[in-house]
Amino acid sequence: MKPFIHNDWWDVLEPEFNQAYYASLHNFLLTEYEHRTVYPEMHHIFEAFEWTPFHEVKVVILGQDPYHGPHQAHGLSFSVLPGVKVPPSLQNIYKELQADLGYAPVNHGYLEKWAKQGVLLLNSVLTVRDGQAFSHRGKGWEKLTDAAIAALSRRPEPVVFILWGKAAQAKIELINTQTNIVLQSPHPSPFSANRGFFGSKPFSKTNEALKAMGETPIDWQLPQHVAIDDTNIAN
Repeated sequence: MKPFIHNDWWDVLEPEFNQAYYASLHNFLLTEYEHRTVYPEMHHIFEAFEWTPFHEVKVVILGQDPYHGPHQAHGLSFSVLPGVKVPPSLQNIYKELQADLGYAPVNHGYLEKWAKQGVLLLNSVLTVRDGQAFSHRGKGWEKLTDAAIAALSRRPEPVVFILWGKAAQAKIELINTQTNIVLQSPHPSPFSANRGFFGSKPFSKTNEALKAMGETPIDWQLPQHVAIDDTNIAN
């Protein structure tokens, strides 16, 4: 499970891979993948970084840990592979997207189009045991992803950070709010979406911020039909 990222994220994160905490995490993951069912598949772990290079990041949507059901997680927060039922939180994201920008929900949860436009779909924890949410929390992933968030915050080009829910909002201490834009609301989970996620208009607010920065806004409208391009998957 030698970590490698095939773009400029490698230069940003390579020092983390040389830290003692990552060596411990690496050994833990070798055991987990050998003896447990773990998501995502090993070659998908760093897919968020693969699909959205450091210099291309315009927006960060921060999740917690991967979906813990079969065939769901593939390395991007909130996204699932084609052919997999759209999870409830993503259904609510689609509802807010429709209310905000008028785009009707699609019948898949594959968010590749967003990632390829500069939306980093990053989970704080990058792996999870089958059926056990948060089972890999506190093993070291948070240090790696915190380093990624902090590096983006320091970048000369500002970033829009979308923080849904308390866990994501706790990361604001890593972000320079004077030079970056932070949008916060409750999580889109069915347990909290009605407490302020619905009506928060994150998509239009993000595009307004990007235009103010002189950046091209995100085309949030997803294609109706998708297929996996194997050349996009990290090896």
